[in-house]
Amino acid sequence: MMKSVLSIAFFLGSASAFTTTTPVAFAPTSTRTIHGNRHTPSNIVLHASKNKQKIASRTKWSESRGYGTSSSSADDGPGKAPKLIIAGAPASGKGTQCEIIKEKYGVVHLSTGDMLRAAVAAGTDVGKQAKDFMDAGKLVPDEVIIGVVKDRLDESDCVESGWLLDGFPRTPAQAQALADAGVTADCFIFLNVPDEVLVERVVGRRTDPETGKIYHMTFSPPEDEEILARLEQRSDDTEEKVKVRLEQFHANVDAVKGSYTDISVEVEGTQAPDVVSETIMKSIEAVLA
Repeated sequence: MMKSVLSIAFFLGSASAFTTTTPVAFAPTSTRTIHGNRHTPSNIVLHASKNKQKIASRTKWSESRGYGTSSSSADDGPGKAPKLIIAGAPASGKGTQCEIIKEKYGVVHLSTGDMLRAAVAAGTDVGKQAKDFMDAGKLVPDEVIIGVVKDRLDESDCVESGWLLDGFPRTPAQAQALADAGVTADCFIFLNVPDEVLVERVVGRRTDPETGKIYHMTFSPPEDEEILARLEQRSDDTEEKVKVRLEQFHANVDAVKGSYTDISVEVEGTQAPDVVSETIMKSIEAVLA
C-alpha cells in the first residue's frame, strides 16, 4: 500500500495540502522542528495560543452571520449525525468553512495532527505505537494513522454529534484504508480555487506577532500604522514555496476526489465566504434529508 506523509506544520499553519511522500514524521515530544525552526515547549504554547485566536475570530465571524452555535444546532439541525470530509488547497478558505460547519451542526472538527497528539496523550494502543515513532523521530505509518483516526471517530462525541475530517484523507491510499476500516462519510466537500488566486492569497498574508491575528496586505490590511509596522510574513508564504505545496496538492487531489464521487460536492471557493458557506449548507442538508 502507498504510504504518505502528513505534514503537521501544514495542519498547524494553514489549510492542508496533499502530499505524495511517505508517512508523517514527528520529532521527539520534548522539542519539534517545524519549517526548520526548533520549537521549545514555550514556543509551542505560544503557537497554540495564536491558533485559538484564529479560531475565535472565525467563530465570531460565523456567529455575526447567524450560523448559530454548537449547542443550538443540536435542536435545529437534522436528526442524523453528519459525517463530513472537507478538502481544499492552502488558502482555499477551508479553515473558515470548518468553523462555520462546526458552529452550525455541532460536529466534532478533527485534524490528524490533533488526533495523533491526543491519542499519544491518552496512551491508547495506537497512540503508544505512534509515540514510539514520534519519540524516535521516525515516520508514522499510514496504518497507525488510520488506527488513530478510526479510534477517534468511534468515540461517543463523534458518534452522537457527527464529525468533520479536515483535510484527510490526503492520498488515494489513505482513502482506501479508511474505507477498509469501515469509515464512510455522508458528504465530501471540495473547495475549488484557481492556483493564481491561491498564490495571491498566500503571498499577501501577514501575521501580527503580538495578537496572532492574520491580515492580508490587499484584502484586509490593518488600519493602525503601528500594527502594520510589526506584521510578519511566514517563511513559507512565498510564491516559490506555495507553488511547491500546490504541486503536491494537485498530485493527489483528483484521485482522492475519485474515491468519493457519489458524495462529492465541489464549491467555487472564489465567492464570498458567506456565499460559499450557503452552498455548503444546502449540500449538507440535501445529503442528510
